[in-house]
Amino acid sequence: MRTNLQAKKSRLSIQISSEIRNKLSRASALQGKKISTLVRESIEEKLEQIEKKRFEEEMKSAYQELAQENLEISEDFKYVDAENL
Repeated sequence: MRTNLQAKKSRLSIQISSEIRNKLSRASALQGKKISTLVRESIEEKLEQIEKKRFEEEMKSAYQELAQENLEISEDFKYVDAENL
């Protein structure tokens, strides 16, 4: 989902606890990345997870509706199939 983020960037100001800030600093040092990069990547990953979950829920709902429709069609033809025997 990584798009060309260089095209247009905007600044976002957030407040986080000192504990999270310290964790970010440690992770930043360990990974050799800026804190802003870690935050941006984390936000992108979370948004991808949200989108994937939404898509999966939509697909599940569609499959359930289709299954119900298939059961209704099958019920409609239950006696027709028996006539061919």
